[in-house]
Amino acid sequence: MTGSSKKHDLKSKQKLEKKISFYTKVKDAVTSLNAKKTVSKQKNKQSRRQKKLKAYDLSALSEFLPEPAAPEQKTEAKLNCKSRQTLVVQESAHLKAVLDNPQFQLDPFAAIHQHLLATQPPAAAKKDDAAGKQGKVSKDKKSRRKKGTSSISQAMDI
Repeated sequence: MTGSSKKHDLKSKQKLEKKISFYTKVKDAVTSLNAKKTVSKQKNKQSRRQKKLKAYDLSALSEFLPEPAAPEQKTEAKLNCKSRQTLVVQESAHLKAVLDNPQFQLDPFAAIHQHLLATQPPAAAKKDDAAGKQGKVSKDKKSRRKKGTSSISQAMDI
């Protein structure tokens, strides 16, 4: 019986080794599939991001926009804690001054509009005048468009 028990032990060890090798192969397959899945998910995310970026790509509009004047350079490139505090103090004082302004208290939108008119560069007004001197047909179309938008803006004012 000792010979048959040794054969039985060998067979059981071989079966165990086969099972272990099978389970390791399955485990390797699962991990490789998971790795492939995560890679494909990352690729999908990247392609979605690229599609979104393409949707927000406004570089084609740059040819229609006027070139900006000399860009204003700020003296403070980096904000540290102290400069940020002084900026907060200055801006809060400015906000308080705006809120205390009697014109702003009466009609905030009109006050903002007047401020924008006062601070807009005069070059924008010259461009509007030049655009107004175009052909009569285009002027009629513009007036029709303006009539529709002015009624909306009047409704908003009320």
